Amino acid sequence: MSEVNNTAQSTRRDFLKCAWGAAGLVALVEASGVALSFFSPRTTEGEFGGVFTVGRVEDFPPGSVTPFNNGRFYLVRLADGGFLALYRKCTHLGCAVPWNPAEGRFVCPCHASAFEMDGQIINPPAPRPLDRFAVIIADGVVKVDTSAPIQRDRTNREDAVYA
Repeated sequence: MSEVNNTAQSTRRDFLKCAWGAAGLVALVEASGVALSFFSPRTTEGEFGGVFTVGRVEDFPPGSVTPFNNGRFYLVRLADGGFLALYRKCTHLGCAVPWNPAEGRFVCPCHASAFEMDGQIINPPAPRPLDRFAVIIADGVVKVDTSAPIQRDRTNREDAVYA
């Protein structure tokens, strides 16, 4: 009789070991999934780090600067019709740089760095021009890809995108 009882306990014990092992394995897989999703980049359209569809080419008159706060950039339409998407982050210490329409330039409130409409430095201490984002124009629609800021040492006419 004790032999039968011992076998039943052994089977119950083995079952519980397997159940606890399976539960631990499921918990480990779930934790790994959460960790991977935490470290993966978020590239949702319409959010910073993704692609913004900002409007049609004709929506932006030449010589205009349009802020896109969710995207952390300004869409600049140069006088010659070219488009630039400038990151609003100062290249000195990373402060948000507002556009000052009265002065026709970007002025950093932290240390008074100033930038021209195309992002070129007018007044240091910023070490280089404002970074930019890629601009895509397809079928008359302007899009800005904020997934990777493009650093520049100087401004070029080739930075602008034309329709």
